[in-house]
Amino acid sequence: MADVSPIDLQKALSGADYPADPKKLAKVARDNGAPKELTERISHLGKKKFENPAEVSKAVFGGQ
Repeated sequence: MADVSPIDLQKALSGADYPADPKKLAKVARDNGAPKELTERISHLGKKKFENPAEVSKAVFGGQ
């Protein structure tokens, strides 16, 4: 994920309604033109529901 920043993730998830599952978030990201690498990473997150963008960012980037 070196090419994708937390800002890219925020832009990709713009307009997402929470709580949301990874499948829904990946669709929002695709609709917002996110790179395939990012949409695939989102769709494979293990958590069933995310309550807010911060939870998604933590899952994608870890402790960064």
